[in-house]
Amino acid sequence: MTTRQHSETRSSTDEQDSENDEQRTSTELGPSKLVGENLAIGYPTTDEPVVECNNVVLPEGEVTALVGPNGSGKSTLLKSMASHLTPERGQFLLDGKSVQEFESKELAKELGLLSQEHDSPGSLTVETLVTHGRYPHRGFFDTLSEKDYDAIDRAIDLAGVEHLRETETANLSGGQKQLVWIAMVLAQDTDLLLLDEPTTFLDLHHQLQVMNVIQTLNREEDVTVGVVLHDIGQAARFADNLIALNDGELYDWGPPNEVVTEELLADVFRVDATVTNDSVGPQITPHCAIEE
Repeated sequence: MTTRQHSETRSSTDEQDSENDEQRTSTELGPSKLVGENLAIGYPTTDEPVVECNNVVLPEGEVTALVGPNGSGKSTLLKSMASHLTPERGQFLLDGKSVQEFESKELAKELGLLSQEHDSPGSLTVETLVTHGRYPHRGFFDTLSEKDYDAIDRAIDLAGVEHLRETETANLSGGQKQLVWIAMVLAQDTDLLLLDEPTTFLDLHHQLQVMNVIQTLNREEDVTVGVVLHDIGQAARFADNLIALNDGELYDWGPPNEVVTEELLADVFRVDATVTNDSVGPQITPHCAIEE
């Protein structure tokens, strides 16, 4: 099965091959939870689109990591997937329906988003904060139902923060707070989860905790995940698919053992490295930074 997608900036022959690969990938991967078509995405303050690509796919029931250097368009693409940013051209389809057609509560029942920017009063306990994740399923004055309590307990358990349930968020470490915010998103009880750099600024212990939670959700709860990651090695280990972006364009995408190459590390990350593959996945040994 061909799963490679090559950069739109390569030769005309390569561009034709890329279009063919793109069509084959969309059909051969089976059901897709989220699909982006003919995309140009920007901000009101930008004259040109920040991201442009023909096709982006999050296969159903799999973990897909968005990778690339700073400013490559990863977070912009994720925001548009979650309908927080309307494309200038094209659309994202969630189970065949444009995300722009969903009302906000309706979309929140289908899609959970953990953005980079989140804050809450430090006096809130962990349980109270996680309870806010049930907002799509409740009216403004509704009390919590048994189903709500079950979802809250499940989210706290999955995120591994049961021992922190009564702790005020002001007293949590950065890693603990991130796990609690993930628990709040999990309380939405959606089949699709989007996370924007959930491991940034965390120590290695908490990074692995976060990634293990993501892996558990996917394998045991069949949640489809799209996650922006800075660490290409971490992405290669935990994700089923990688979407590699460079300067707002799709450089490549597919399984990690096909996408993570010495060429990609040089072209996209400007790093001279050796890549070997084993049973765990691609292993990257960096040597030096490539001068601009």
